[in-house]
Amino acid sequence: MIGIMGIRSQISKTFTFPNPVNEVSARTVAAGVVVLAVTTIVTGAHLLVLVLLYGFAARVAAGPRFSPLGLLATKVIVPKLPLEPKIVAGPPKRFAQAIGLAFSLAATIAYLAIGSSVAGDVILGALTVAAFMESALGLCLGCKIFGVLMKIGLIPDEVCADCANIWNRQKAAAI
Repeated sequence: MIGIMGIRSQISKTFTFPNPVNEVSARTVAAGVVVLAVTTIVTGAHLLVLVLLYGFAARVAAGPRFSPLGLLATKVIVPKLPLEPKIVAGPPKRFAQAIGLAFSLAATIAYLAIGSSVAGDVILGALTVAAFMESALGLCLGCKIFGVLMKIGLIPDEVCADCANIWNRQKAAAI
């Protein structure tokens, strides 16, 4: 019989974000977000925002493990691409997913609770721009914000040892 500690341990293992992360997979997921968000805006099929909302919530909670888009990217698309994995720290990517969750939640509220297509479209438009920058240009705005928050001390170094190491190297180089 599994005790409380065993259950807690299993839940902890299930709901962890990968660290490190393959940036190629992250950029592939971001491309999928662009497709879903643009489809939602163009077709006016506002219920699709729930797919985005669930995907971001699943990825924040457990990485790609429960996200259909995350699984499609990591298990189907990326393994077929002729690209080498690019390994990056996980915590900034999780932070970026949390920002995506906030935007998709705001768009869901705008579309479905308030009934404002314009507000929902604007919010999803902003999410689309950020996801496009990640997917096409490799520029993760959430990761940049995470880095700034670490640099000014709002996110402790323990949250991302690799990230803290980068900031420490930059500080040492400046001296």
